[in-house]
Amino acid sequence: MSMEGGHYTLTKKLVYGSMLIYHCPEGYYPNPASTRLCQKSGTWSPPPHIRRPQKCKMIECPNPLVLESGTVSPLQMQYFVNNKTTYECYSGYTLCGSSSRVCQPNGKWSGGTPICRHDYDKVTYRCDEGLNLVGSKERVCQESGQWTGTEPKCYYKHTYDTALEVTEAFGSAIRESLQLAAPIDYTDQEGKKITVDKAGKLNIYIAMDISDSIEEDHSFAVSPNYEIIFFASDVLEVVNIIDFSGEKRKTLEQVLDDLDNFNYGDRENVGTNLNLAFKTILERMAIQKQRNETLFKEVHHVLIFFTDGAYNMGGRPEDTVAKIRETVIMNTKEERDQYLDIYVFGVGSEIFDEDIQPLVTKRDNEDHYFKLKDGAKLEETFDKIIDESKVVGLCGLHRNYDHDTADTIRVRYPWMARIGITHEDESYGKCMGSLVTPRFILTAAHCFKFTDTADKIKIKIGKNQVLTGSRLILHPNFNIKAKEKEGINEFYDYDETSGALRLVGEEITCKQQEELLLKNHFEEVSFMSHDKDRESSKDQRSDAKLKLQDQVDGITSDNLKDVVTENFLCSGGRQPTRDNVACKGDSGGALFKNYDDYRTIQVGLISWGTKNLCPDGNNDVKQESDDDSRDFHINLFKVVPFLKKYLGDDTRDYAPLQFLDK
Repeated sequence: MSMEGGHYTLTKKLVYGSMLIYHCPEGYYPNPASTRLCQKSGTWSPPPHIRRPQKCKMIECPNPLVLESGTVSPLQMQYFVNNKTTYECYSGYTLCGSSSRVCQPNGKWSGGTPICRHDYDKVTYRCDEGLNLVGSKERVCQESGQWTGTEPKCYYKHTYDTALEVTEAFGSAIRESLQLAAPIDYTDQEGKKITVDKAGKLNIYIAMDISDSIEEDHSFAVSPNYEIIFFASDVLEVVNIIDFSGEKRKTLEQVLDDLDNFNYGDRENVGTNLNLAFKTILERMAIQKQRNETLFKEVHHVLIFFTDGAYNMGGRPEDTVAKIRETVIMNTKEERDQYLDIYVFGVGSEIFDEDIQPLVTKRDNEDHYFKLKDGAKLEETFDKIIDESKVVGLCGLHRNYDHDTADTIRVRYPWMARIGITHEDESYGKCMGSLVTPRFILTAAHCFKFTDTADKIKIKIGKNQVLTGSRLILHPNFNIKAKEKEGINEFYDYDETSGALRLVGEEITCKQQEELLLKNHFEEVSFMSHDKDRESSKDQRSDAKLKLQDQVDGITSDNLKDVVTENFLCSGGRQPTRDNVACKGDSGGALFKNYDDYRTIQVGLISWGTKNLCPDGNNDVKQESDDDSRDFHINLFKVVPFLKKYLGDDTRDYAPLQFLDK
């Protein structure tokens, strides 16, 4: 069962019902089969062929030499990734679509399908043997110059849509629905993933195929609004849309908890009942319609399915989909067609395009079917689709995935900044900082010397963006030599340079915010660190527990209170656990606390420590605290007046942060 140029995995080892899935490197696809299923007889289906050994073949794009009334160049037997073609029409015909196209790694041609047409032509499409037609089989050029239907595409089995293509097509369509609609019978149901205008009404149903034909790697977490089901031979309901009506309706927080805690088991059977999933949604719609038909008519319904399209029980889903359309559209297609959208995301190792096509909504110039290479990056795709820039009052939003690359580190920690300072004596220093507004970086004052100038400060945001400082603002009370006569060589109080977390309600104070975020005796927090090589730095997150109140054991000097003022937070030691320690170069970085899963709130700023436990300043390996080591961090709640003076100044030419009055 081995494969030339690739490898395979088994879903259930070598037992009945196990699926063998072939994997190839980027730019290649498995041939002649992408999967094989273990039968009760102990054989594989489809069976391997001695004359056609399994191997990884180069991805190719569909034959472009099907252009009628025009020419295609160059003429080739096959077209592989990065091959370019150009198109021209005969005299009397007009070219619609792209005049040149490039074969892409996903097996699709770039641009739009070229057509040589007369005015008001009707065009019929078909695909060569071995390819599946996705889109409209027939299109008519209208007087407006627009074509009816959706652009057709010919897909090989290995063809898929990229995240960018899905974002552009699905994103624009779903945003339009979301702008027109809002949750029905809902209060306080605004969540991270989908924000809607409160002028209309919207129901979203999400169904996920968890049958054996879908690898576990293709499973993913989504944060939907209303109905969530998983299906194989049976339907497993995570959230029932009916729970959102009545006095005891669920909150969004309860929905997300249900989703996080849901376990769909080992999937021991090999059946897939796609029709039952649609029937479940149809039943939910029928109940709502029966309860209040007038209200039901105001609701937009969006169905989102994740499946490979395969089913071996329960009957044809097309009949149930027709009943769903009849329930929502009510025989008034022109008036109510916009009230129903059915999207299908094809996921899995082998996707059955021809079975999925009849299920999705057909609407001019809109795509409702997307074929994904895998589900691993679907969360990123949906994050690109839903724009959170208009969400007011939710600071600290970030992404929860991390592929250990510079790009995903940027979206998971979007506020992180690395700072490099070239001092007057040509020595070089480095610190961390946090982007607290689009124009201000918050960092530690002791990173700088009094002779430093802003033009010698370089700030790196993300992977490649490097900016030069324009102004350096130190806290007026910061003086590292302020207590030298008292035997304190370096005094770090007010060690910061340069909005606020807002709670629900008008009378919330900064003190209440501090009590909310720092309410436990031991509070879990994190900070970012990077290695000593500033040319090839790799950021990593370190974790610690704040020891609040009197947890500063290990500092035994007589002038403890002079060194550690009430402006500091403390971490380190061995109780209750050993903490990651900050190293040289980490100063000024944000000490942050995760709040409600998708929000990060900065509560402190890394300042100084009692011991340097990082060998040669190497931050590449996380170091842990010992009995005597402590790290101290500026408590930002203690320096709000300083922050407000500059970040909340509404007389400047930049948007100020809003601060609470108390």
